[in-house]
Amino acid sequence: MHHIRTVSSNLLTPAMNRRCALLGTLGLLALPATHVAAAGPAKSKRPHPDVWPHASQVPGGVARLSLGPSARRPAAFAGDLPLLVLGDAIEWTALVGIPLAAVPGDASIVVRPEGGNERQINYAVSPKQYREQRLTVPPRTVDLSPEDEARYERERAHLATVMATFTDLRPDASLQMRVPAPGRRSSSFGLRRVFNGQSRNPHSGMDIAAGTGTPVLAPLPGRVIDTGDYFFNGGTVWLDHGGGLLTMYCHLSRIDVKVGDVLKTGEQLAAVGATGRVTGPHLHWSVMLNRAMVDPALFIRA
Repeated sequence: MHHIRTVSSNLLTPAMNRRCALLGTLGLLALPATHVAAAGPAKSKRPHPDVWPHASQVPGGVARLSLGPSARRPAAFAGDLPLLVLGDAIEWTALVGIPLAAVPGDASIVVRPEGGNERQINYAVSPKQYREQRLTVPPRTVDLSPEDEARYERERAHLATVMATFTDLRPDASLQMRVPAPGRRSSSFGLRRVFNGQSRNPHSGMDIAAGTGTPVLAPLPGRVIDTGDYFFNGGTVWLDHGGGLLTMYCHLSRIDVKVGDVLKTGEQLAAVGATGRVTGPHLHWSVMLNRAMVDPALFIRA
């Protein structure tokens, strides 16, 4: 989540305050009530280079869709999933995480302004070709035993509840993330993974090569919503940053936090390790937005 600034009334110039007052008087701060979809697909705004996350309307990317002006923050949804909406009365923006499995083409969100009628905003998802990576791992982590399969299913059901977390975003939140650990990026987001010759889900995070014991730091303020030792992910911590924006840290050698802890940016939460299904010590870092894993690189300064 990176450098999206909200404009509070005490930061507005006198001219801007007069503009808001005039717009309010004329009733123009509310979005027009309409059930008609936009005439064509909306394009992600081209934000200032210092606005995060950067827009990338591809599978695994983030769409930034303007919702226009409104006196109150409108609610926006992708299907039944609530979206992160940032901004102010002059302009609101919906951030849409696009799943890696999304089919390129037309997509849409629904906007429900307070006291107004529902409307639809269309946008287009462009294709993106990700590279393939072939890895050799212990056979038991690819062809699961009945016991390991049962464990995985239990863990998957639990993690589904973790990933459904949606809490209010702090009004002062900045979405520019710091990289949680130093090191070389050893595996890119979106890689098509082939383990022991068998295709599996694409890589849904960023791998950072670092030695066991390297501190893992919070990239944004957040609350710990889950910790555990999982079959594939090993030692794992999940943070909730609000508005459906979550981050996950895997293969940890040590976990230094507990569920309910509230962290500031840069506070240590764990240490890098080689637990779970790995070929060596590293940090796997995932960013989830409206339950879609998206590219962490969109939230950090290159």
